[in-house]
Amino acid sequence: MCLGIPGQIVEVTNADQRLAVAEVGGVKRAVNIAMIVNDDHPAASCVGDWVLIHVGFAMARIDEAEAARTLALLTEMGEVQAELDAMRETALALRA
Repeated sequence: MCLGIPGQIVEVTNADQRLAVAEVGGVKRAVNIAMIVNDDHPAASCVGDWVLIHVGFAMARIDEAEAARTLALLTEMGEVQAELDAMRETALALRA
C-alpha cells in the first residue's frame, strides 16, 4: 500500500531546485516541492504550507484541518508509525 503522509513545509532550502524541508510528526525530511509551486505560489511562499508527501515529493497542498484528519485516520490504522520509523531510519542512514 502506498501512503501519502501530511507534513508542513518548515524551510525552503533551494528555491531554484524546488527543495524544502517538511516536518512530519516531529521528523524533518527533505522534500521536492516542484509539484506545488507555480506563478501564483512560488517556492518562497511554501513555508507553512501543509502538504501531502509521498516518496519525497510534496504532491499537493492541503489545509491544516485535512492534514489533522488524515493523520488521525492514519494513526488509527497504525500505519503512520511504520512510515515515521522508515523516515527515521532513512535519515539516520543518510547521516552515516
